[in-house]
Amino acid sequence: MESVILSKQETRTRIDKIITAMNEYHPDWDTVIIVSRVNQYYFLGTMQDGILFIEKNGNVSCFVKRSYERAIDESPLASDGVIRQMDSYRDAAAVIGEYRGNTYVESEVMTLSLLGRLKKHFRFDRIDSVDKTVFSVRAVKSDYEISVLEEAGRRHDDFLLNVVPTLLFEGISEAEFVGELYSELMKRGHQGLTRFSMFQTEMGIGQVAFGENSLYPTSFDGPGGSRGMNAAVPIIGSYNRKLKKGDSVFVDAAFGILGYHSDKTQVFVYGGKPPQEAVKAHNLCMELQNTLASRLITGAIPSEIYRTVMQELDESEKENLGGYKDRKVRFFGHGIGLQVDEYPVIAEGFDSPLEANMVIALEPKKGIAGFGVVGVEDTYVVTANGGRCITGGAREIVEI
Repeated sequence: MESVILSKQETRTRIDKIITAMNEYHPDWDTVIIVSRVNQYYFLGTMQDGILFIEKNGNVSCFVKRSYERAIDESPLASDGVIRQMDSYRDAAAVIGEYRGNTYVESEVMTLSLLGRLKKHFRFDRIDSVDKTVFSVRAVKSDYEISVLEEAGRRHDDFLLNVVPTLLFEGISEAEFVGELYSELMKRGHQGLTRFSMFQTEMGIGQVAFGENSLYPTSFDGPGGSRGMNAAVPIIGSYNRKLKKGDSVFVDAAFGILGYHSDKTQVFVYGGKPPQEAVKAHNLCMELQNTLASRLITGAIPSEIYRTVMQELDESEKENLGGYKDRKVRFFGHGIGLQVDEYPVIAEGFDSPLEANMVIALEPKKGIAGFGVVGVEDTYVVTANGGRCITGGAREIVEI
């Protein structure tokens, strides 16, 4: 499980998928250019300082500044002559030609300066965005990817159930608690970082907060909150907020293995019992998660799932659903894989049918004044019979 070398068949299948998708959605395309390292890993099995060209005729070329040697070691396509060394984009143009026709790039990560350097050495008829097409390809996981995600989910569930409660004691600060979580996660094979595609999103292992801090506003588009360390580092946790009896403990953390993440949330209460309002809200979230999971059926439409479930709720149930006050998210779940925030999203505007082996984290949550955020999150695989949970399933608020 700890090996990071993809098979050649796995990698070639991924390239075939993007070519097929481009032919379907953008039939006039000529070239796809990939510069982000996560997508380079997806298509090549290595992430270096380089640039990947995928052409309509099936040609694949990756030019690497650093580290060429590592790219050769890691990519299963190296034996096919796909990986080449370069000092500048001029070297790439000399090999594949400067004319690129209708070209699609990752608009979320392609900076103006990088695009300007490309234009010095390549000629384009038109430049457009490939982001949505790449996300749609990555959304449907292979058997290999499912196996990695299942292992992440198994370790994740065990960690939250059996390890987290042993790390809590009166007087520990949020920041120190996160440090203990990180240490214990690494002992259990966690990859040590959590990746997001959302622009300028920084995260440690996830969102962790004691009591009312989980209600505090953040720039991150999620139902949970955090004061973080300070205005310059509004993540991780506070050194000043110490755990006391009766506090809720909100742990929304990803578990990453071999690049892939599972996502799960567990709410605890330390040295006391949760108020009835919190228990009622948490139970509602568990019921919602079960309902949502039953509708993760091949062919279902994410926007219709979201709309239907929202319509079935009364106004009191909708209050603070998805967060707290005016800081509520408008989704019930999100795709997950190499990054935590992937396609599809269970929300309005996502109208493409679900496909088998899409992997989705469902996270209905509610904010409770004076206590914190309650609710659940688990990771599911889309099947013909509904979502199959790979992170153990929802649990009640755990009393410690």
